[in-house]
Amino acid sequence: MAEAEPLCPIELRPQPKTVQELAAIDGKEVPERYIHKADNNGGGALDAPFPVLDVPTVDLQLLASSSSGGEELEKLRSALSSCGCIQAINHGITSAFLDTLQEVARQFFALPSEEKKKYSREIGSIEGYGNDMILTEHQILDWTDRLYLILSPEDKRMLKFWPENPESFRRILHEYSMKLPVILEVLLKAMARSLNLEENQFLRQYGDRATMQARFNFYPICPRPDLVLGVKPHADGSAITLLLQDKEVKGLQVLKDDQWFNVPIVPQALLINVGDQLEIMTNGIFKSPVHRVLTNSEKERITLAVFCLPHPDQEIQPVEELINETNPRLYKKVKDYVSLFFQYYQQGRKPIEAALL
Repeated sequence: MAEAEPLCPIELRPQPKTVQELAAIDGKEVPERYIHKADNNGGGALDAPFPVLDVPTVDLQLLASSSSGGEELEKLRSALSSCGCIQAINHGITSAFLDTLQEVARQFFALPSEEKKKYSREIGSIEGYGNDMILTEHQILDWTDRLYLILSPEDKRMLKFWPENPESFRRILHEYSMKLPVILEVLLKAMARSLNLEENQFLRQYGDRATMQARFNFYPICPRPDLVLGVKPHADGSAITLLLQDKEVKGLQVLKDDQWFNVPIVPQALLINVGDQLEIMTNGIFKSPVHRVLTNSEKERITLAVFCLPHPDQEIQPVEELINETNPRLYKKVKDYVSLFFQYYQQGRKPIEAALL
């Protein structure tokens, strides 16, 4: 899950302090701009007990096998048609490597503020270290700091935002970025086969000029988890999002059937969810789930989301084979969906509505 707001070039001003700095200044109160009223927090009390979402665990090695993955394909299709996400195991990345990736992220966010701010994003830019963009005077802010980096294409990387402290950060993140395209190809091919389509159907729409963007999310301890959200409710503007969850601290929730559910932690699994652009490609069969992040009064939480985005010039539309009398076409052809996504998001509307016929 994205655990982040969409991209935006229109920013009023930068925030004077990071959330981590605010949390250190006053451990008992939070500024008014972080407080969600009952009518704008996505529904219901934030500190209520929530049921746990049954997120199917899917074996990617079985998905990659065209001969032995029938049951796994059905599990994938069912999961993405209902809750829009899976826990992916046997993805080819070792537990030791994922632990190292999480550790370098933890080390970065533990650095002194002056060191982290060497990588601060510039106003109007998405890349670098910082927190919420302030887009409106009355915007309610998320209780999170972030490090946002373009992974691919490699020639689009802005290395001035890639931390050199800890020393191994760049190398570990680069290695991770090299492993993800293999996972993405397995997923997109399996998703197509699960819908009885030719296996390259979604890969063709995804295109060969696609972008991968990484977002490290740091959620400091929050004294008022009953009033403050780590990330406000949203769906992702990606085709697919790959999330490495915190190994110990929960917080992610998915909205299903008008009810919020806690997403469980499966150690060393990658939580993979459909984004709006794949929902469009599947003509609404696969669901791009609305999700949010709760805060925690006792523990910090760190996650890493990678957004897989077709090039802005790439046309996205429902696959013709998925349109018939019982399943009429729902979405029009769109390009540069991320820009469309932001326009609607800023208005408090569900962005995918902009693509509806």
